[in-house]
Amino acid sequence: MLPVAHDALCAKIAAQAGFKALVVAGYANSAALLGQPDVSLLTLTEMVDCAWRIVDAVDLPVLVDGDTGHGNVTNVIRTVKMFEKAGAAAIFLEDQVAPKRCGHMTGKQVIPAAEMTAKLKAALDARSDPDFIIMARTDAIAVNGLDDAIERANLYREAGADMLFVEAPESLAQMRRITSEIGAPHMANMIPGGKTPVFPARELQDIGFAVAAYPTVCTYVVAKAVRDAFTILHDTGTFQGLEDHMIDFEEFNRLVGLPEVRAREEKYYRDVK
Repeated sequence: MLPVAHDALCAKIAAQAGFKALVVAGYANSAALLGQPDVSLLTLTEMVDCAWRIVDAVDLPVLVDGDTGHGNVTNVIRTVKMFEKAGAAAIFLEDQVAPKRCGHMTGKQVIPAAEMTAKLKAALDARSDPDFIIMARTDAIAVNGLDDAIERANLYREAGADMLFVEAPESLAQMRRITSEIGAPHMANMIPGGKTPVFPARELQDIGFAVAAYPTVCTYVVAKAVRDAFTILHDTGTFQGLEDHMIDFEEFNRLVGLPEVRAREEKYYRDVK
């Protein structure tokens, strides 16, 4: 199970909740960093900086969203190298036409499969750590149908992709075809209100998926909680009554690691006295 954390604070909370890995993705980070939708506004360097902050905050493997690779094969090489240097454990690259959009939005277009295959080969050659996972994503279901998506995914696997992500299947039957007709580990993308049916993680595993990503849960929960809290604060002039919805001062300090910081400071200053 891979929750998406749109900042380092949410990443720490995910780690404390017990998750073993997490994702940095364009949809959530476009909202958190820009207050904008996922329509290719975030640049490569902005995403790398966000990924670095999250990698630095938690001791967990982090999968990053490489979008379209931010250009052609030359750009893909730089994209992979920069995310790997930032400490990411994995990346996924997609076959949408740039500027891309969220996989569950309408109006998507895809590049030729041969062009995507070239990008994947460039990405594979660019990585320096053989354990750095390169996942190939196809958005072809919404454009050309499931058969083309399956054909593309098999081509991407033959090109060397470690994992496959066939975005936005619209039924359980489509999900079963994906996992049975493509010989690779697969990722399912669980979005409330999206095109794909939502199943618990155990059922997704039974269908044949290796991992499940949750790209909007954190962002949607935060957005609702903050909207409700700010509305009450604005309308009443006080935060009294919101205490049950907030972490208190001391608990928050523990969450972000203040006791460890103070203990470290005391150790070093004690050593030099």
